[in-house]
Amino acid sequence: MSSDTLDLPVIELSHWLHRADSEEEAKAAVVQAKAVADSLYKYGLLCVRDPRASQEDNDTFLDMLERYFEQPDDVKMVDVRKEQHYQVGVTPSFTELPRDHCDRMRAFKEADKPLSLCPPEKDPKMRFFWRLGERPVDTAFPELNAPPVLPAGFPEWEKVMNTWGSKLLDAVQDVAEMAAVGFDLPADTFRKRMVNAPHLLAPTASNFYKHGAKGTVLAGFHSDLNALTIHGRSRYPGLYVWTREGAKVAVKIPAGCLLVQAGKQMEYITGGHVLAGFHEVVVNDATVAAIDAARAAGRSLWRISSTCFAHFASDVTLEPVGYFAEAEGAKEKYPPMAVGEQVARELALINLAAGGSGDTIAAV
Repeated sequence: MSSDTLDLPVIELSHWLHRADSEEEAKAAVVQAKAVADSLYKYGLLCVRDPRASQEDNDTFLDMLERYFEQPDDVKMVDVRKEQHYQVGVTPSFTELPRDHCDRMRAFKEADKPLSLCPPEKDPKMRFFWRLGERPVDTAFPELNAPPVLPAGFPEWEKVMNTWGSKLLDAVQDVAEMAAVGFDLPADTFRKRMVNAPHLLAPTASNFYKHGAKGTVLAGFHSDLNALTIHGRSRYPGLYVWTREGAKVAVKIPAGCLLVQAGKQMEYITGGHVLAGFHEVVVNDATVAAIDAARAAGRSLWRISSTCFAHFASDVTLEPVGYFAEAEGAKEKYPPMAVGEQVARELALINLAAGGSGDTIAAV
């Protein structure tokens, strides 16, 4: 199974969206909800098809982001907001440092080891973070709820980002609701905690003009700090994930589908029943072939990920819920804390906030 392509079942959101239309749709929706819960437990990820999220919208988004990142670096650096922990605007290359998971990496079988280095090095990728949804009126974590950055020269920016971002967010919130039903919890268990959260549309940009050699690690071995991450299809392959059993597998998103991954907040709230999925993005043979084809066609050599990070709200208490809290050791391993505190700790550990770059800070 090592490095094979993971063949995930596709969850059809249409059944969930139409569950009130008929008894047949209602039954199909429950089956799909169980499949969401099973896939999150087994793999930490799942594939969904949402009729509201069209490939055309994704293409419009990717086209605009390619044009943005094709600009000179000095133009893009105007959009950096270091004082906001890079949680809005641009994160420059070689800023984000993956957490040190060397002990875990060394324990893998040889065929399942990541390409990422130990100790980790800063990623060459760039990001643009764009806030989605309503912000809280009053919060103890204003730096995690900052206003968005609007780049100059892109009058369509807000509309394009909000159009695609809202569709990804709608899909992932429905997945959260389905997961709760699949886990035999109240349907709003996860979704209600996402209200007024600092959700981020977070395209990752990798510069294949500079970093296109086979074996280049674009995003080092890591798991996401948020609740659920949802991706549209990128124009370049290269994503690898690790299953619960530690098998390394390539991920290919079928046409018309979206990929959902579990993050640390989902692991926390389920007391470890769902594990935050480890993954890395590298330049492999398929990536090189896509780069060569794009170069020959005169297309952009920037790899843009279509990524949205869905969070729980900053002021919500993060702790195992329902029967997950009764599992042996769950309360001790996942003690209660504000979501904003968890995010701040994780940002420091990956060099995006105060406390990083060698400062000591407690790990979550």
